[in-house]
Amino acid sequence: MAINIPNIITLFRILITPLFVIFLLRDLFSFALVVFTIAGISDGLDGFIARFFNQRTTLGAYLDPIADKILLTAAYVSLAILNIIPPWLAVIVISRDVLIAMGMFVFALTNVRVEIKPSIVSKCTTVAQLLTVFLTLLQTMISGVSTVTHSLYWLTAALTIMSGLHYTYIGLNILQNASGNNQKK
Repeated sequence: MAINIPNIITLFRILITPLFVIFLLRDLFSFALVVFTIAGISDGLDGFIARFFNQRTTLGAYLDPIADKILLTAAYVSLAILNIIPPWLAVIVISRDVLIAMGMFVFALTNVRVEIKPSIVSKCTTVAQLLTVFLTLLQTMISGVSTVTHSLYWLTAALTIMSGLHYTYIGLNILQNASGNNQKK
């Protein structure tokens, strides 16, 4: 069954993203932080439920990373536009996601089947990106947090670049192997 509790939680995360952006744009940072925290918790919760109760679905495998991309893209674009985070960080985060999406598009065009499975570097990147947004929003309410966030910007950028390069390497190997298999036929 494609519609299950983890997929409903993931859809909920997608649906609350506009509310998060509205709060940001209205300078209601405490409300934005609450919504973002709920979204972040829901990200871990849907994965836990899917694994623990064996409710993994193909829909969930596609929907969960899409929900992450929507939330994080909305967060980084909004925070950069509001000059709360450095624009270069938003460019790095979004560029990686665009690179991954282009890779998936190339796989679709070349009829190469790929199993969607995030790497450990990618999982660390997502955690760093979520933590960066969380602490950035927190710093609007608590002074002194900015010392941590500036270091976290660089860590998030480094992990995001490493993850993008890692996926590029994996994608090129998959395409090369698929090309080699087609030539043997």
